[in-house]
Amino acid sequence: MIRVLFVCLGNICRSPTAHGVFQHKLEQRGLAAYVEVDSAGTAAWHAGKSADARSVAAAAERGYDLTPLRARQAVAQDFDAFDYVLAMDADNLHNLQQLKPAAARTEPALFLASFARDFQQEEVPDPYYGGADGFEQVLNLVEDACDGLLDDITRQLAGKGVI
Repeated sequence: MIRVLFVCLGNICRSPTAHGVFQHKLEQRGLAAYVEVDSAGTAAWHAGKSADARSVAAAAERGYDLTPLRARQAVAQDFDAFDYVLAMDADNLHNLQQLKPAAARTEPALFLASFARDFQQEEVPDPYYGGADGFEQVLNLVEDACDGLLDDITRQLAGKGVI
């Protein structure tokens, strides 16, 4: 089992969007049994709450269901529990680096910088204080990087003879 954690600030916009998009793509490729997906925030402001309604609506327009997801805060144990800890922006990457125990097995990384194929941006911008176009931009960026991540994980699974 490969485990992926997407992380933003409050875990109500960007990281649940990535979580829902990636889960959907795994299911479409028949890989959901081999990959576990979660999302978290570096802050606990929204712990236990649903994804932002605007994120849910924008995702639903593209066929992604974010309604089951609930916000949680990232914890130090995540760096041993997950194979990928992927931050949506540099501030959250910095926060994750501060949280990561010295002996942890997983190093956090920037999601877009690591896996985007069609976009040159390194960060997923926070759409919280903007309009609907910001949520669409997040989806465009996340879909692209999820495809890159999925290709990476598919190669790993194939290399292990799992698929």
